[in-house]
Order: sequence, then structure tokens, then C-alpha cells
Amino acid sequence: MVNFTARFATDAERENWDSHVTANPAGGNVLQSASFAEVKSHHGWKPLFLVLQSEGYSSYNLVLEKSFPVLGRLWYLIKGPAVEMADQMPAAVDAIREFIARSKLPVFAVKIEPDIEDTPEARDIFRGADLQKTFDLQPNDHTAILETTAEPNQLLRNLHSRGRNAVRRAIREGVEAHRVEPTEENFRIMYGLMSHIEDRSSARLRSFEYYSRFWKTFVEAGQGRLYFVYEDGEASVGAFVLNYGTKGTYKDGGSKPGRSQYGDSHLLQWTAINDLRTEHGIVEYDFCGTPPGDRLKDPSHPHHGLGLFKTSFTRTVTDFIGCYDAVISPRKYRLWNIAGERVARQIYWRRHHQPFY
Repeated sequence: MVNFTARFATDAERENWDSHVTANPAGGNVLQSASFAEVKSHHGWKPLFLVLQSEGYSSYNLVLEKSFPVLGRLWYLIKGPAVEMADQMPAAVDAIREFIARSKLPVFAVKIEPDIEDTPEARDIFRGADLQKTFDLQPNDHTAILETTAEPNQLLRNLHSRGRNAVRRAIREGVEAHRVEPTEENFRIMYGLMSHIEDRSSARLRSFEYYSRFWKTFVEAGQGRLYFVYEDGEASVGAFVLNYGTKGTYKDGGSKPGRSQYGDSHLLQWTAINDLRTEHGIVEYDFCGTPPGDRLKDPSHPHHGLGLFKTSFTRTVTDFIGCYDAVISPRKYRLWNIAGERVARQIYWRRHHQPFY
């Protein structure tokens, strides 16, 4: 049985944070990166850097912290804790509980969100560890992930036939995808393309300032890039993609309705994937968000169309276990559930017109 101890990262570890996170089990997650910590530090969260240690390995985890009157502090281990298997989660959570108690930190609950696949066995383990299931937060708790280790011709053959045919047709018909400079002008064009997606879904865009800060931060870290497809001289499809360790991620996308170039969105993704393979050696590409696997064919799901597009590259959907709460103070956690969280989210929206999480 694996046992863990928990501590905050040293200054030296924080200076090399990304190299530690990408050495985590499963290669780390871009939402635990130093760049993401920097972005969230400007939007109501205090980043903390937590290390879980066992005899076998160390796990580096970004913690986002918010403080609330009366209740104290909420910790959100976004995409963590990073452990190898579901049955290690109770020991990891126990170590975090013990560290909070030993350090006398006024934390009333810890929200966890590990990249552990959702299975009946995993859910039983989490319930047995006294973890409380709560609503999921990140779009890629259900996602399509493409393995990218094959050489380009074989990788194209490996795609679902819908995606493969769309890429080939776009190439035949002269569609081109371009990596563009990360300028203010191009960021505003990208944000405009994203607003068209909002028109056609229940999604609520964050502010341009949020996305601009996100994009600039990841570009400056060498972890982000922007692509456009043009039609009639104007950008008609856009995507911002990430590279982190050996993983690529389709972070943001947008497009104009009523386009005439068939397969333009598919070719853009295909171009980005191959660029990241060549330049960064990625072994997988996360399309970042689909309906759950059992609702892929449900047209009433708000992400039905996105799910169809993303699974035209890879046939399967990975369902992660999502968010659970580790209760530190039962009394304060009850208050949080009764009214605290709802009120905090409403106040934050009224003040900032941004999602709380």
C-alpha cells in the first residue's frame, strides 16, 4: 500500500514547476502549469504549490485557494491529486488532510478533480474515502483524446472516417490553415470567432481580458499558439492550442457560421496536431470537452455538435471521475452547501461578470 506525505513546494521546486508537473503520473496536466497558476492569480484565486511524496514517486499539484468570511479557505486541486491509480487516492487525500491539520491551515474543504477514469470501482473507492461527489467543473472531464505516436500517413488512416475524409477533401480543395502571430489584433479576431459559438450554444464566454491574458501567458511560456483558416480574405475558423510536456490540447476554438470551405475546421486541427508532433513530440492530443460517453448521440446535450466534431478524429470518449470534495470542517462545509457557495458565485458574477471557478 502506498503512503503519502504532503508539503508545500520549495522555492527551487517552484522555479522549475513545469518540469516537475510533467514528470507526474500520466505526464501531468496543463491546468496544473505555472502559466495557468499565473492566469488564475489575476482572477480571484491564490495559487499554492503542493507536493505529495511516497517511496515510489513525488506528485506535484497546483492548488487554487479562495478565502471566505466565517468559513475560511477553500482549496481546489485542479486536475489533482496526480496519482497513478484510483486506489492510491485515499492515501493522497489523507496526507492532504494531515498536512492541513498539522499546519493549522483554516481550510474547510478540499475540492479534488484527478485524471482518474470513471469506473464503478473508482467510485466505490472514492466513496469509501469519505469523498463527496459534487458537480464537475472542467470541460475535459469528458473528452476525446487522440494518440499521436504514429507517423503522419498512418495517423491520418487512424482517424475516424468522417475526420479523415474531411481532412483529405479540404486538402484537395486547397483549404489552408495558418499559424498566425499572437498579436492583439489576432486575439480580438479569435475572440470574435468564439462569440459565434456562444450564439449557437448555452456557453457563456469569459471576458476578452481573461482570454487575452491566458493566451499571452501561454505564448510567452512557449506553450501556446494560434491558428486561422481564411475564407474570402477573412479569418473564418480559429483555434488556440497548447503544448505541455508530451501532451497537446485544443484549448479554444471558434468559427463563422455559413462557411463554404468543407473540412476547414478538421484541417486546422490536423495542421496543429502535426506541428505539435514535429516541434514538441506530443504523444497525445486532448480535444478538451465532449458530452459523456453515454450521451454522445443525445442531440439535447448542449455539446452534442462539438462531440460529433471531436469524435470524428478519435472514436472513443474518456470519462474522468470529475469533482469530489474532501470535507475538513463538517459544520462549515454544511454552511457552504446550504448557501455559501451559491452566494459566493452570485456575488462574484455581479462584481466581475465572470464564472466563479
